[in-house]
Amino acid sequence: MKMFKTMDIGIDLGTANILVYLKDKGIVFNEPSVVALDKKSQKVLALGHEARELLGRSPGNIVTVRPLCEGVIAKYTITQKMLSMIIEKVCGRSLFFKPRVMVCVPVGVTSVEKRAVLEAAMHGGASKTYLIEEPMAAALGAGVDVGLPRGNMVVDIGGGSTDIAILSLGGIVADNSIRIGGDHFDEAIAAYVKRTQGVTIGERTAEDIKISVATVSENGRNDSIDVRGHDNVSGLPKTITVTSAECREALQDSVQTLLNAVRQVLEKCPPELAADIIDNGIYLTGGGALLDGLATVLHEETKIDMHIAVDPLNCVVQGTGIALRSLDLLHNGEIFSYANMAANSVKN
Repeated sequence: MKMFKTMDIGIDLGTANILVYLKDKGIVFNEPSVVALDKKSQKVLALGHEARELLGRSPGNIVTVRPLCEGVIAKYTITQKMLSMIIEKVCGRSLFFKPRVMVCVPVGVTSVEKRAVLEAAMHGGASKTYLIEEPMAAALGAGVDVGLPRGNMVVDIGGGSTDIAILSLGGIVADNSIRIGGDHFDEAIAAYVKRTQGVTIGERTAEDIKISVATVSENGRNDSIDVRGHDNVSGLPKTITVTSAECREALQDSVQTLLNAVRQVLEKCPPELAADIIDNGIYLTGGGALLDGLATVLHEETKIDMHIAVDPLNCVVQGTGIALRSLDLLHNGEIFSYANMAANSVKN
């Protein structure tokens, strides 16, 4: 009789992008967390890159939505449909053999948010669902040996939230999660342009500005970019120039909130682990880690070395892939940690 191998996948359910890691194969899906729907029937018409191309450009009968907001599920039904399509695309369609799924969640996720993720994954086609907190996954993906009795600190700056944690002995010692991320940087730039130049720009245009010229350090880059928007007075299209200095001013409040959150976690750190963090530095992961000057500003604030991960955008899903090797030691719905694995291995 032929034996079927269990298929295990890890999902980084991000506000900006969804990444899927297939055990033994690596990252097999990496697309924006955007869905295009028929307004009347609520049928999914496009997903990922195809849907993102429709942002701000679709006719009245098609609506493009981001079902995830600030790192958690905002639109449950749409998220469930999206997960179902992704799982089917990655694993194929089968009535009998469904994959085991590990999903990333923000640190300190509430019981309601946790249940929403678990149910969405199960209804999306998973046989069993496990959770892993994003800082743990990010640390694993960055190559940090989190199982040692040694303090390591991770700042994971995603699209909708930033998760900060101090890890030791396979668990989280101190943490903080704030609703500040790459999307908020985009919104801050768009709001600044509207306030100072009287021009409304789109979400994608604000992101292009952030990637091309934005900086948060006085010693950062000094560039400019021409962008097009909607003049709020004349109502006509208008081309304007946005500089790095303007971006720095626009992002000042968001960056200060991030600095305060990092400082709060460091204040909660036990003295012994604080010494380890000074020696090891702080690891920056997530797309926000690539924001020009951010590592410099964090170093100036904390006087601790900053290490930007080699592949910050994929750190979380890569870490999920590493955690997939331990699924047999976890119970359905359980959050991955070395403490849980040790307890379950003793029971078994």
